[in-house]
Amino acid sequence: MTGIYIKNAAIFTETDGIINGSLLVEGREIKAIYEEEQTPPEGVTVIDGSGLNVIPGFIDGHIHGAAGADVMDATEKALDTMAGALPAEGTTSFLATTITQAPENIANALVNVAKYTSKQGQAEVIGVHLEGPFIEKSKKGAQPLEHIKQPDIRQFDEWQRLSGNNIKTITMAPELDENGEFIRHLYESGVNVSAGHTDAGFAAIKKAIPYGLRQVTHLCNAMNGIHHRDIGAVGAAFQLEELRAELIADGIHVEPEMLELIYDNVGSERLILITDAMRAKCLQAGNYELGGQPVTVTEDWAVLEDGTLAGSILKMQEGARQMLQLNDADIRNVIQMTAENPAKQLHIFDKKGSIKPGKDADLLLVDDELNVHSTICRGEVAYQKG
Repeated sequence: MTGIYIKNAAIFTETDGIINGSLLVEGREIKAIYEEEQTPPEGVTVIDGSGLNVIPGFIDGHIHGAAGADVMDATEKALDTMAGALPAEGTTSFLATTITQAPENIANALVNVAKYTSKQGQAEVIGVHLEGPFIEKSKKGAQPLEHIKQPDIRQFDEWQRLSGNNIKTITMAPELDENGEFIRHLYESGVNVSAGHTDAGFAAIKKAIPYGLRQVTHLCNAMNGIHHRDIGAVGAAFQLEELRAELIADGIHVEPEMLELIYDNVGSERLILITDAMRAKCLQAGNYELGGQPVTVTEDWAVLEDGTLAGSILKMQEGARQMLQLNDADIRNVIQMTAENPAKQLHIFDKKGSIKPGKDADLLLVDDELNVHSTICRGEVAYQKG
């Protein structure tokens, strides 16, 4: 038989805690977990996990590009490039994220995802995150101003059709949908509605909860912060248990002290780590583009000509390590923020987000500092540390 047998590892399982033992992968699924050493079946690849931890693969629910490719390139090669690069940072699946652009450009990117088939040995494209164009102009961030639109059900439905029903998350400004008709339509169709690039105060965010708002996009960025007379969208993420919150944990989009404050108030059970990475990730510093806009990239960050942050060049394991350094955080908490929570938010926890027999074999072997030693994507080794 073909498969993978991991032995002598600390396995962070969904239901039984940490098991020091072995794990068998058969095909693309986790077949069994053993506390006692077993004789591996003939023909399987044996990986010695001595001194390492087996955790679920990271799910990046918000990423625009990597290794020179961008979702808006709208080509199979672009998605292949991203999917091939991401396992090195521990990402085993991701939402291909669009940016506010001309409707035909968004349509092209969506059609490309609809036609795309994820390859074995690469990270899996599990859908689309439609970021914009239904956002607040004053909070556009790096989203091109000229293409921002008011919420439009007919336009969204057409894009969803073109995507092959692959739009799983949408970032929009909830205050633009005063009667909640747009949000309710999306929520009832199974789309994860996230408040972002928004000027909403606390009351507007709270008002949108009954309509179906369930997430906040890149918490603290392109939204109102906490003020003593209105705690804004950031305060809403702190206070409203219905919301999970994306977080770019690079220490740039959100200062380390704020990461600590967020972690203490929101907690690992409601945070979702993302990269919001653009095409320059994995490449050298230089000049690039995002949404047709020139971007200058240094070793640490990416900015537009006016100094506005333009996504990130963050790698998932770097964000995970940043959170692991916080008070009282451990690997269990990181698993929640990088795998369990995004899988639950996207309604794929039956197949991904934890280690359990029958689930997809999206697995990482990491040391105690979360350095990635091996990445397994749907039962196939996609990355091994050299």
